[in-house]
Amino acid sequence: MSYRSVRSAAGGAEGTNVLVVDETVDAFWNTDPLLLSLAVLGTVAVFLGGWWAVGWFRRPAGTRLQRVLGKYDDVAVVMHPNPDPDAMACAMGVAAIAESVDTEATLQYSGEIRHQENRAFRTVLELDLEVVDATSDLASDAVVLVDHNTARGFTGAQTIEPVVVVDHHPGNGTGTAFTDVRTEYGAASTIVSEYLEAIEATTDDDETFVTEELATGLLYGILADTNHLTKGCSAAEFEAAAFLFPLVDEDLLDRIANPQVPDEVLQIKADAIKRKRVEGSFAVCDIGETSNVDAIPQAADELLHLEGVTAVVVYGRDDGTIHLSGRSRDDRVHMGETLSHVVSDIPMANAGGHARMGGGQISIDHMEGIGPSDGVSKDEFETRLFSSLAGERS
Repeated sequence: MSYRSVRSAAGGAEGTNVLVVDETVDAFWNTDPLLLSLAVLGTVAVFLGGWWAVGWFRRPAGTRLQRVLGKYDDVAVVMHPNPDPDAMACAMGVAAIAESVDTEATLQYSGEIRHQENRAFRTVLELDLEVVDATSDLASDAVVLVDHNTARGFTGAQTIEPVVVVDHHPGNGTGTAFTDVRTEYGAASTIVSEYLEAIEATTDDDETFVTEELATGLLYGILADTNHLTKGCSAAEFEAAAFLFPLVDEDLLDRIANPQVPDEVLQIKADAIKRKRVEGSFAVCDIGETSNVDAIPQAADELLHLEGVTAVVVYGRDDGTIHLSGRSRDDRVHMGETLSHVVSDIPMANAGGHARMGGGQISIDHMEGIGPSDGVSKDEFETRLFSSLAGERS
């Protein structure tokens, strides 16, 4: 008696189930050979595809980025407008990774580099940076965005579809081939430092391609965005600093960290201290017209040192735009959300940032009532700022 007849003779539900299974097996083997071959090939393809995907995502992010960049002859590494040390250091790091796989990288930005610290960073490290006014100025169709995740600041920026995005700011921008946005990190330079460390760990060559200039730039990028590892940082910042420190040129670091300060910046800081308005533990200051908007965040940093003040917002006007900068050391105040809420109903205004720092811009014409809104007076605006700092939402 066959296996099937023995089980069937047992009767009951179990015997019936075995008959069904056996009939299914018979049907499978009696299937058209071509269909059977296609089914087997499909199964193998799914298995291999899954195996490849798991292997790809198990690779360190730095290695994956290196492979992506290696697919292009050239890339444009684009920083956010008016780049700071963190943005410039990230661009340096990504360029080094690209060049390690023979991909030419051009570092580009829109706007201006005016802050004395930023100018010193560029000059001391001898960075070759190109200005972008429109998409036609981009050095390559393959665009890499660093320290921001949506292109902005130049004509046609909204049409850009970057192939790579590396950032630590909140946002929805993504790269078509590679995206790494870590909002829990204090600096984008930390992410790039991890890439470099991972790549070096997987290469047989004992020589590092992290130069003294690159290590110094990345370390300063981390220090600048975390207020010398005191604000908004994670354990990753300290680990990255430990990796970079042995390679840093201390003289270069000192020259970047201690640039000469223009008289105008010192005057704006002094005006902010004299003209501040304080309510409780919060301070707000209108510095008026200024030709140096980079001094506004510096004035905010200065006001935050005042005893009893835990959160500040400084704003000033330049070329038809109000520029906002906020700082917080108060666990109750998320500065990015605070500023975003204040400007939410003002057309042509945008603001945001992290818990400890934020910024924004408002069109003066729209602030005064042009377009669909009724406008917001200075007194009403400052009332909004204090209310939002206190956690009040209308």
